[in-house]
Amino acid sequence: MTDTVPGLVRRAAEEYGDAVACAMDGRSLTFTELHDRVRHTAAAYLKHRMPGGRVVLWAPNSIDWIVAALAVTYAGGTLVPANSRYTAHEVADLVDRTGAALVIVADGFLGRTQITDLRALSPTARIIDLADVGILAEGVDELDLATVEAVADAVAPDDIADILFTSGTSGRPKGVLSAHRQTVAAAAAWSAVGEVTRADRYLVISPFFHSYGYKVGVLVGLLHGCALFPMATFDPEAALGLIESERITMVPGAPAIFLGLLESPAFPATDTSSLRFANTGAANVPVTLVERLQRELSFDLVVTAFGMTECVVATMCRRGDSDETVATTCGRAIDGMETAIADPETGEHLPPGTEGELLLRGSQVMQGYLDDPAATAEAIDAAGWLHTGDVGVLDADGYLRITDRLKDMYICGGFNVYPAEVEQALGRLDGVVDVAVVGAPDERLGEVGKAFVVRREGGPDADAVITYARERLANFKVPREVVFVDALPRNLSGKVLKTELRSAS
Repeated sequence: MTDTVPGLVRRAAEEYGDAVACAMDGRSLTFTELHDRVRHTAAAYLKHRMPGGRVVLWAPNSIDWIVAALAVTYAGGTLVPANSRYTAHEVADLVDRTGAALVIVADGFLGRTQITDLRALSPTARIIDLADVGILAEGVDELDLATVEAVADAVAPDDIADILFTSGTSGRPKGVLSAHRQTVAAAAAWSAVGEVTRADRYLVISPFFHSYGYKVGVLVGLLHGCALFPMATFDPEAALGLIESERITMVPGAPAIFLGLLESPAFPATDTSSLRFANTGAANVPVTLVERLQRELSFDLVVTAFGMTECVVATMCRRGDSDETVATTCGRAIDGMETAIADPETGEHLPPGTEGELLLRGSQVMQGYLDDPAATAEAIDAAGWLHTGDVGVLDADGYLRITDRLKDMYICGGFNVYPAEVEQALGRLDGVVDVAVVGAPDERLGEVGKAFVVRREGGPDADAVITYARERLANFKVPREVVFVDALPRNLSGKVLKTELRSAS
């Protein structure tokens, strides 16, 4: 297997040729056509003096995104995907911090004026519209192609392939550096567990700027020759329509994605019999959601997993794991990775069954944070362990159960409360669709729980929620207040923005 992104593009064209690589909005490219577009675009980057260095790509999921992104590494550059929902101010910050040689923008997405706004903030940046990238490639000749192939040949496995920025749920987003070998290995490790083949048809809902859209999406398609069906924005009814019409087999995604599908009015009438593989994962995956995926959809293989921008794939469940294991754990370490649980205060490694901070070590751990050696040293200790900030437990067989984030814990009357435990309990109450719990200030107890609940029509009232919690949880864990909301605030990675909920407390 090749261990650079340009090598993957070439190999896919050679092995899968005329098979469909990606299809969206009535347009499609075969693997041969994709390779041809990528090499011509990469040659245009070089010809127009946009080589090497870093390229920021600010756009939603599309076939053009795939071509433009793959061409960056084919031309020897480093890809910097920007969140498609970012404002121009946020993207200008990325351009400045990365020293980007080029910024490629999907102008007009969601009715905005991205290029005009960005030029006002980054007047010296070289900015082009994603829609114009193909025009640049039209003037490429054979000599230009020969030049770019030599550049692609020179890309090495340890070169930095991409800089993905953390979701920024707390503090300023950090740029995570990954080498080509790590980016390719993430796709290989994930797809091996998912038993991906060229017969699969992959609905890519995760945004391409995220590791699950790019590394566990675009690169998986190249690696195995399966057809990708990207979505620019998630719409449950549209997704269900694609599942039925395109005979989709794979739908990975954050818990909110699956909740959207299951709760859609279109779901009961949709033929989902083609589905075979579902993968979800987050710091907190509701047990009830995993149970619904197994019970209400036709998936043959459902696995949970754990990863983060700093370590794309760390643990996964496997075929043959019991339903209980899949529903209650994130699986065990993938090949090349180690897991440990440590005391968050002393750093001492703890025995199986003991709760503490999750540590990760191995091939998937990032190279470091962009231009931030202090943050890198704080995250990765001298022994190579990545301190994740997640609270978890490992059982005797190495299966991981994430219980919460260290920063989400609050102290009620002297007792530590991990909101995830409360959320798991409340998620089983009939009529509750989604729930998040935060600590709210309290004069007597220091902090008390405040539950934000999304409920179905006719669902439980606040008293019923609290009564249900009291029957199942120690008193100090029971929320003192329940607030009903239409939806929980989430970033595009599916993480609940608890900072927003706390500010409402």
